[in-house]
Amino acid sequence: MERKRRNGLIICGALLAASALLALAVAKVRTGTTGDTTALVGEARTGGLTLALPDAVKDVRVREARLPGRPIVLIDPGHGGRDPGAPGVSGTSKEKDLTLVMAQELADLLEQRGRVRVALTRESDKYLSLEERAAVARHLHAALFLSLHMDSAPNPLAKGATVYSLSDVASSAEAARFAAAENRDDTALSSEGDDSVRALLADVALREQMEQSAGFAERMLGRAAGRVELRPRPHQFAAFHVLRRAETPAVLIEAGYISNADDEAKLMTKEGRAPLVLALAQAVEADLATRMTP
Repeated sequence: MERKRRNGLIICGALLAASALLALAVAKVRTGTTGDTTALVGEARTGGLTLALPDAVKDVRVREARLPGRPIVLIDPGHGGRDPGAPGVSGTSKEKDLTLVMAQELADLLEQRGRVRVALTRESDKYLSLEERAAVARHLHAALFLSLHMDSAPNPLAKGATVYSLSDVASSAEAARFAAAENRDDTALSSEGDDSVRALLADVALREQMEQSAGFAERMLGRAAGRVELRPRPHQFAAFHVLRRAETPAVLIEAGYISNADDEAKLMTKEGRAPLVLALAQAVEADLATRMTP
């Protein structure tokens, strides 16, 4: 309650500042001090705005829920196309293929249950940049963004699932290195002009996004516990660009280590993936149902 009150005060302050800036801008136009003496308040101006939507947005298929108006969960199978991701220890699997099949299984289960709308950033073996993946989430106004990955490590004994949520400060050196590796794809941030009011509002929204993402991660891990093998510290934090740019509660799931023979064998079968798929589906439905409650 205290956090909501504090955020509300910050937003009110930002809106008051924005109103003051708008009033100042109108005054400048009326007095001709903007440098454009031909501009009048309310004057129609010729011109246009062109928005280039990436192909990734155009190709997205949304699977409907049983009831209209349900929120959308966007599932993002990591890697794809020219980016194979990590290789499996057996030499017979690739991360990009395993993330896609797991994402499709999760989408199929959610569609069958019919409580939320579902979309995937990719439904085939194609390459998408981080910005394209995040742009799909923003374009669809997704209520939740799940990025699916398979882990890999030099230590062949490392195993278990991990969930990452967004934070400016990494929870460990390993999390920081992993985020840096994932962010290497591209580091596009907003290209919009910034000002103090916009930055303040964006910061409030980002903090709320981080808190909701961390909350979802904890609830999902609660459902997975006992059914899915987890790492000793299964919830990690790091500054992932794709999670930040999705502009919605978002997590990155490492389903297990395909550099570990046991984890790889499990993740290569539908039966082995099923417990994590079910835990994710239940957590998604519960999380979005809570946010729909008035």
